[in-house]
Amino acid sequence: MAQPERPTGDAQPACCASRKASDLQPGGEGGSHLPRRGILGSVVAWVLGLFALSPSFVAGIAAFLSPLGGKAQKGVLLRLTPLDNLPKDGTPRKFPVIAEKRNAWTFSREPVGAVFLRLLPNGDVHALHVVCPHAGCAIEYRPAQGGGQEGQFVCPCHLAHFDLSGKRLDAVSPSPRDMDTLRVEVRDGEVWVEFQNFQLGTADKKPVA
Repeated sequence: MAQPERPTGDAQPACCASRKASDLQPGGEGGSHLPRRGILGSVVAWVLGLFALSPSFVAGIAAFLSPLGGKAQKGVLLRLTPLDNLPKDGTPRKFPVIAEKRNAWTFSREPVGAVFLRLLPNGDVHALHVVCPHAGCAIEYRPAQGGGQEGQFVCPCHLAHFDLSGKRLDAVSPSPRDMDTLRVEVRDGEVWVEFQNFQLGTADKKPVA
């Protein structure tokens, strides 16, 4: 009696062949493609990550656009006043320093300090920072009280005295250095000053942000 033929080594039962075919379908068991839900989750994660980074990005842009931001070693050249506003007799006059602040959405003008300007006999302009190098108090100009003496600068906090050029007048001054001078440019009748702040309480004049 004839024996039934056995399947060869490459042949497989019909049930097994059907299962292997289904495994190759996208989304089936063992498929190599990511499910749609997994792709959507990755996209959402990327979007949330960008939102999380946005405050730092905006802060960096604002610091870059700020005229005084990151200027530790070099000041910002700002227009202060027309030259005609300075007294012709050389009397110092105090002017506020206004800086423009910009970011991605707003623009504003804000006071950042003040400067004493004085017109010299040769036509040059001399600029002195109003902040006392001792402890940061605002220096005042006091006119002469008669007797042929010229006016002087005085710090009201610790009574440091300076002459009109900013030199210390006290034999032993509370201020560790003379008043801080600032670079000046005169352009078409306008006075521009390179404004910056300096470290307090040190003998050396060191710029700070």
